[in-house]
Amino acid sequence: MRSPRVYEPQPLIPGAELSLNDSATQHLGRALRMRPGDSVVLFDGNGNEHRAELLELSKRSVSVRVGEALQRPVESPLKVELGQVLSRGERMDYAIQKATELGVDRIVPLFSQRCEVKLPADRQQKRRQHWQQVAISACEQSGRTRVPEISLPQSLDSWVAQTEAPLKLVLHPDAEMPLGQRQAPDSVALLIGPEGGLEEAEIERARAAGFESLQLGPRVLRTETAPVAALTLLHYLWGDLG
Repeated sequence: MRSPRVYEPQPLIPGAELSLNDSATQHLGRALRMRPGDSVVLFDGNGNEHRAELLELSKRSVSVRVGEALQRPVESPLKVELGQVLSRGERMDYAIQKATELGVDRIVPLFSQRCEVKLPADRQQKRRQHWQQVAISACEQSGRTRVPEISLPQSLDSWVAQTEAPLKLVLHPDAEMPLGQRQAPDSVALLIGPEGGLEEAEIERARAAGFESLQLGPRVLRTETAPVAALTLLHYLWGDLG
């Protein structure tokens, strides 16, 4: 049985004894019913991963002893920043979860003209924290050692004007050049629109900021499906899915 993986942002130093966070306590002690002496894997979200031995478990706390560092090539050499227009219900959670599993480095929730989500400023930090936890859980499940940053929501125009990457792509039916004919970049910025699509004026402003069109075939993908398809293609061509 594979050892459970737990995100722990404290410094991971071999031999150190740590009290784990509340989320880990609930997961290991209550859900998995683990016992002292059992093995877990801790990762700090910055690329460091260690074996650890459970020392004590109670309903309110779990303590571990940090063991040896693990060296696993699980992070893609291709860095992708995803600008994802907000979607309703669980669709945004799904997009963040799957993008994290597929190796995204940063996700920026966006507001666009056709975005149907109204998120007042006083609720944005709480939602960001929720999305960040979705990403952490996806890293625990998928084996990633780096947790992607989830930023506060911002306007589409603000993001396209400030994001920098050698290759910037916006999903659109009129692709300018097949991806395979481009020189392999080390990082990509990817823009995904809402359910109703981006307005033509928004696409033109993105193009003016250096974005190129990307077509993913003849079918129209949902806003939560599009990042899965696009990230899979990008990491197949230039990352670690080949």
